[in-house]
Amino acid sequence: MSAEPQHRCPVLDPTARAAHAEAAALRARGPAVLVELPGGVRAWSITRHEVIQTLTTDRRVSRDFRRHWPGLAELPDGWPMAPVALQQGFVNTYGEEHRRLRARVAPSFAPRRVERLRPRIQATADRLVDVLAAVPPGESVDVRQMLSLPLTMTVICDLLGVPEALRPGLGRAIDAVLDTTIDAAEAIARQIELQARLVELLEHKRENPGADLTSDLLTAAASAGTAPSEQEFLDSLFLMLGAGYETSVNLITNVLAELLTHPDQLDRLRAKAIDWTDVIEETLRVEGPVMHLPLRYAIEDIDLGEGVVIGRGDPIIIAFAAAGRDPARHPEAPDAFDATRADKTHLAFGYGPHFCLGAHLARLETRIAVTTLFDRLPDLTLAHPEQPPTPIPSLMVNGPSRLDIVPTPPAHARSETRTRARPETPGPRPPAVPALPGFGAR
Repeated sequence: MSAEPQHRCPVLDPTARAAHAEAAALRARGPAVLVELPGGVRAWSITRHEVIQTLTTDRRVSRDFRRHWPGLAELPDGWPMAPVALQQGFVNTYGEEHRRLRARVAPSFAPRRVERLRPRIQATADRLVDVLAAVPPGESVDVRQMLSLPLTMTVICDLLGVPEALRPGLGRAIDAVLDTTIDAAEAIARQIELQARLVELLEHKRENPGADLTSDLLTAAASAGTAPSEQEFLDSLFLMLGAGYETSVNLITNVLAELLTHPDQLDRLRAKAIDWTDVIEETLRVEGPVMHLPLRYAIEDIDLGEGVVIGRGDPIIIAFAAAGRDPARHPEAPDAFDATRADKTHLAFGYGPHFCLGAHLARLETRIAVTTLFDRLPDLTLAHPEQPPTPIPSLMVNGPSRLDIVPTPPAHARSETRTRARPETPGPRPPAVPALPGFGAR
């Protein structure tokens, strides 16, 4: 590996407590910086927008660890990033094999197919917001646990045909393996648990096929000349569950966190100076739901300029959530949440051949969740506005581990909030629907 001296190799903080500041420091050092990941694994960190675009479309870069990572044999047992980096599904294949295997799954996530899920997503959002609306005035709840998580888990599990009894265990197992702060022994235990839950799902679907994506994939595999191995199938299920669930749950929660901490943006939304697309895309730019995605590998030496050469076989870790804050792409206040900005370009869903299949689903779920919530509960507030939410302890995903809100503040608090937000309009706010144009658009 083309490496910097040991004392100059930054160690990525596995808690992700200051992920954007860390990414900014790396971005300033060069187009790629050799960093140390949990478990002592070294990889080239990419944080610049232009370099990410270049490498994710470069045929000299592969995600196939079996073919293109010489250091695989030296990987320590219990590496916490292994469940994502070492998946044996289509996401970690290369070239024509990747295109062929991705094509089996892609139609299920096409925009037209996803749009058919709208009524089901809306019904789920309505049911969950009904529960939030019943919370006594002044009491707080964690909106991640009460809305973002159950909504996204319900949608992806319905799509894959996961029975109700298996959903809680799968959700807990997926969350657990994304924690990059754990030691090797705990990582192994969590990976074994995830494997057991996935095997349980696969065995259930073989015995109980239905009108769902998992059954469709099993049928296609049975009739294919080259069926995937058992582990490849399990890892593909993990990919679709994890990507379809973690990405969306973090995006919904991030949108709510940004709006509730920027009341000026909320006022612009209500005044129709901006719309929900502006809010969602700006959130994707400034707080993308995926931070560091491991790993890619250089098939040959890659000269990035500025004296940086990624050597053949070197692993690469791309910070997709950092791209939207690159000053070279967004010179005006790149770290500020501003849904009015004209250019909201981001790489939150990746770029190139591995662009996230679930991007349209994540946007649709997010729009339905947040419009339903604000339409029903226009006075909701953060329970602890003075305390920034604690991030999920993971280098891989980016979002609050919880977000406490007060769905219905006490009457006196609602009155004070309205007065502060609209000092030029004394008296009570008009009825909810007229006062919130666009919030009910579904």
